[in-house]
Amino acid sequence: MENKVPSFLLERPSSESFTRGKGELHTSFIEKGINQLAGVIKTGYIQWESASSDNFFQRIDARIKVLFLLFFVIIISLKKEIMPEAFIGAFIFILTIISRVNVFNLYKRVLFFGFIFGFLIAIPSAFNFITRGEIIFHIIHLAKPYTFLFYHIPEEIGITREGVYGVTMLTLRVMNSLAVSFFVLYTTSFPEIIKALKVLKVPDGVLMIITLSYKYMFIFAGTVEDMHLAKKSRLAGQVSNADARRWIAGRIAFVFKKTMLRCEDIYKAMLGRGFSNDVKIYEAGRLHTRDWVTGAVFFLVGMIFLWI
Repeated sequence: MENKVPSFLLERPSSESFTRGKGELHTSFIEKGINQLAGVIKTGYIQWESASSDNFFQRIDARIKVLFLLFFVIIISLKKEIMPEAFIGAFIFILTIISRVNVFNLYKRVLFFGFIFGFLIAIPSAFNFITRGEIIFHIIHLAKPYTFLFYHIPEEIGITREGVYGVTMLTLRVMNSLAVSFFVLYTTSFPEIIKALKVLKVPDGVLMIITLSYKYMFIFAGTVEDMHLAKKSRLAGQVSNADARRWIAGRIAFVFKKTMLRCEDIYKAMLGRGFSNDVKIYEAGRLHTRDWVTGAVFFLVGMIFLWI
């Protein structure tokens, strides 16, 4: 039987048509951005699965967990020594292991955000022209001291012991706050958090903003990914950076317009179903014995951290 498949479909494409530079596969910045959006959706589902498991902290009532989060964030902010902060971090790490949360995923995010919003922001304060003190690491020696407005640049510039202590303290505070926040989020479903905040008398307007923002984040990520896949399925080659920037600018305008229309439609639908600016949720159940015991233990541990 004669083969009727066109010859160009039977030819294997050369690697040169898929490579760029020194033989490396080229990935556009659009692909990287879409992968990040896909990661947002994946993280949301993984977090939901982790919160719905039947482990130690997941079985505790959401009201206890929200109070635990607020109480320990306050404790972390009040402590002014490194050792108590280290003990708090170790305590949260032990709770993470007991609750069988994915330690790698949780602390990967804690270390990343802690490095950016803790260490990088605080590192300038380690120098002696900001934090005066004993220089433990000499960097540069100037010919003479300088004064710019209210800044005094000393003749000897270096890193002080007091500055290192301050940077370490701020970094530990940020990392511990992130760790306890992510830990509660990984072990509590979003509806339970909203229900606990409602019981704790958080204003309905705040709850509505949080809920709609959380829902729309996944809708937005899915919409952008669908638009990219639709464009990619109609292409036969690489897209230049100029065309990619024009496409992104057009999609930003499209998503903005679609968001405005969706907000209006959602609001009209809410009014059509009798919305009266009140967030109504099912009545929270009674606290079990394990909830009271766990809350008491967390309170005692927190008081010990405040005392040491």
